[in-house]
Amino acid sequence: MKKGFVFDLDGVITDTANLHYIAWKDLAEILGIEIDLDFNEQLKGVDRMTSLEKILTYGGKEKDFSVAQKETLAEEKNKHYVELLQDLTPKNLLPGFKEFLDAARARQVPCVVASASKNAPFILQKLEVFDEFTAIVDPASLTKGKPDPEIFIRAAQSIDITPEEAVGFEDAQAGIEGIKACGMFAVGVETTQPLEQADLRVKQLNELSVDELLQK
Repeated sequence: MKKGFVFDLDGVITDTANLHYIAWKDLAEILGIEIDLDFNEQLKGVDRMTSLEKILTYGGKEKDFSVAQKETLAEEKNKHYVELLQDLTPKNLLPGFKEFLDAARARQVPCVVASASKNAPFILQKLEVFDEFTAIVDPASLTKGKPDPEIFIRAAQSIDITPEEAVGFEDAQAGIEGIKACGMFAVGVETTQPLEQADLRVKQLNELSVDELLQK
């Protein structure tokens, strides 16, 4: 019997992946690095500094910047990204998500956000669903990023259940691997890439029954 739901943000609740891509692409161009949508798949589900390291390595510039300079670059990207987020509204919730969340809340199932994004609270406020989550894991409190399971373990702890008692929802392979690594049931929200190891695969969450998931 499952007792809680754990959601990634980008690609599950809303789709800000394109905004991340624009912000990273603009920064990469300033650094003389060209990235495309295929490369951008590697950045989904991972934290800001890891994404920057991947871009610098891809452009052969991984040794060109100090730690402090990299932190400055990552902050510049985030400022650009936050500017792009200003126009978010509830209309930007992904199809099926609000219906699924309402069904979960009607059954008093605690819901947690487990995202690598430090902007998650701001985004959820813009989407007008912030108050519908029991907890939001603070990525700044973590020592490891996805695919490490730490964020999912922390999410389960935040609602006093074990990972085995939770269902995790992810759209990125790194996230699915993290979910499975701690014994959590994994729902893959697929867009373009098949998600290996997912226990269930859907295009949008209203394809699922809350009651059936609770019985997994």
